[in-house]
Amino acid sequence: MRFWLLGAIAGLMMNLAIANEELDAAFEKDTLIIEASKFACHRFDVYIAANNRQRARGLMHVRDLPPTSGMLFVYDDARSISMWMKNTYISLDMVFARADGSVVTVAHDTEPLSLRSVSSSEPVSLVLELNAGTAARLWIDKNSRLIWEQTHDTDE
Repeated sequence: MRFWLLGAIAGLMMNLAIANEELDAAFEKDTLIIEASKFACHRFDVYIAANNRQRARGLMHVRDLPPTSGMLFVYDDARSISMWMKNTYISLDMVFARADGSVVTVAHDTEPLSLRSVSSSEPVSLVLELNAGTAARLWIDKNSRLIWEQTHDTDE
């Protein structure tokens, strides 16, 4: 029994390492701070999806995301953005924000593998994807702000 359990854990860790290696190869990483509505700040290590190819890939095929990680989708100009969960195996919270980081909409607990569109209520320039439940747990809502110094060029 112990050997089976150790084998299962080793396999899971191997899959996680491979997934992270794939993300590390496809995306630059940066730090983002969320100023939450309950007067707290939270630090996240985020993958930056700054061009069309990266935004199309997103977190597809990822099966595990560390609790303080996420993906930030960056657009040069504000626009109506609609996301979906095709080939995304983990439930996510999606935080839609203006260029200044002010949060417009938070979509909680999105459905994995769904083709249903998840949209912002107005044009935005940023979308942050976090593990499902993170936004509610950390009080991330319309009174929150994403703080990120853009150092990456976007390629529309």
